Order: sequence, then structure tokens, then C-alpha cells
Amino acid sequence: MKYLVGIPAYNEEKNIASIIAEVKKNLPHSLIAVLNDGSTDHTAEILKSIPDIIVIRHPFNEGIGAAVRTIFHYFLESDCDFLVRIDGDGQHPPQQADLLLEPLRKKEADIVIGSRFLEKRGYQSSKTRLGGIKLLNILSSLILKQKITDNTSGFRAYDRKAVAALHNDYPLDYPEPVEVYHLSRKGLVIKEVSVTMRERQGGLSSIGTLESYYYLVKVLLTILVHFLIGGKK
Repeated sequence: MKYLVGIPAYNEEKNIASIIAEVKKNLPHSLIAVLNDGSTDHTAEILKSIPDIIVIRHPFNEGIGAAVRTIFHYFLESDCDFLVRIDGDGQHPPQQADLLLEPLRKKEADIVIGSRFLEKRGYQSSKTRLGGIKLLNILSSLILKQKITDNTSGFRAYDRKAVAALHNDYPLDYPEPVEVYHLSRKGLVIKEVSVTMRERQGGLSSIGTLESYYYLVKVLLTILVHFLIGGKK
């Protein structure tokens, strides 16, 4: 089986080299594709110095949804069987990626989400974001009839069926909860596994407090509108 590790990165000069090194150590036979989403720091120069990776570049910052969508397209054009998404900020430990891949290899799921909250280990996020995450989890449980404990986690693994179902109709920003809704609506199997995440290893998050509230309102409205128009199925 062949794996593609997709790493979206925006201004991650303090983290990207160490994340790639961890991926090479823990998933030594995987193909690594880094999406540099219009970084304005030294991320591009650092990526040029790292051998044996594929670098895909957006000329300007388009947001996490567009970055993931580009990685999806690259994955579908490759001959890889599974895609692992690991963010470039250092929060997703590559040594735990195999926990996400195992259910895919066993054909138990089409997408596997690494959850911080199944066993509440490691970094749990800020109080502001935790409140929003809980609201999203409640909404998902009501609409999808399936409990998702970490809707906003970007630490995910996909089979080709899941990526094919998402790549042409993907939110441009804050996509993770909407992604879960779309896959459930298409009848794909979603599974969570417990992981221990870390705090951002360096640099600043692109989502501040105000953006967190905007994120919550936008995602809640998006899911509700989709549900009212199309329902679960």
C-alpha cells in the first residue's frame, strides 16, 4: 500500500522542517507533498533545501480549504492508496499517523479523524475554541446521528473514495466540520481514533479570537443550510 502525506503550510518557517523530518522517520516509505499556501516568511526557502519531497505552491494565501483541495487533486492524480493530512504547525504528531491508517487498511472506514477528546489526552485547545467545538459536536450528533468528538481536527486519513467524494465540492475555509457532513450524507464511513496532540510548536495561528467566533457562526450556518436543503441523505 502506498501513502501520501499532505502537509498544508502557511508561514510555518519555525515548524515545517521538523515536521517533515518526523514524517520521514515515522512514515519512511510515504510520498510527502507540502502545499505552500502563499507563505510570506522563509517557508519557501526552507522547503527548497529539503530533499525528497514534492512542493506545491499557491502564489498567494487562499486558506486552508483551498490548500487541502489542492492536495486532494494531487493525491487523486497519484497512485497512492491513502492520504494522511498533517498540518504544518506541529500539532499533529506524525508518529501517531499509523493509528489513523490502520482502520483504512482494514477497510473499517473511509475517513479516520484523530480526536483529542476521546480520551482527553495532550493539548486540548483554548477555552474559546473548546466552546465552539462542543457546539459543533452537538450539532453533528443531532444531524448525522453519529457522535463526532473532534469535528475541527485536521489530523485525518482518507481512502480514495473519500477524497473523490470531496475534492470537487470543498469549502474554501474552515472545512473540517462541513467535510464530515458531506461524507456522512454520501454514506461514507467515518471513524475517530484517540490521539495526543501538541501545542503549536512555533509561530502564530492564522485564527485569532475574533476569527474563532466567525468560524463558529459560519460553519454552523453552512451545515444547517445544507441540512435544510438536502437533509442527511
